[in-house]
Amino acid sequence: MAVAAGYLHTVGLKADGSVAAVGRNKHGQCDVSRWHDIVAIAAGSYHTLGLKSDGTVMAVGDNKYGQCDVSNWCDTVAVAAGCAHTLGLKSDGMVVAVGDNEYGQCDVSGWHL
Repeated sequence: MAVAAGYLHTVGLKADGSVAAVGRNKHGQCDVSRWHDIVAIAAGSYHTLGLKSDGTVMAVGDNKYGQCDVSNWCDTVAVAAGCAHTLGLKSDGMVVAVGDNEYGQCDVSGWHL
């Protein structure tokens, strides 16, 4: 179970792996009712992330900067959402990022945690 707060939306991870969201849904950031097998969530300004039990990642909402381009991510163990970017921690310790990189916030390609 977990909660996450975006700019004008709130997301909750239920014990059964489903997700609920309330608030402004102008960009579809609350369209999570069909998600299942989720183990972690994150909320950016206008997007929402869900980490599935199989290590893949779901994303909905504003994708103006590519912050929802996570459909090919696998072996992910943690996710985080910024204003308009998304981060993932892979099982091997590598960090990946997509989205707005105006200030270098996605420059994590050399990171291994």
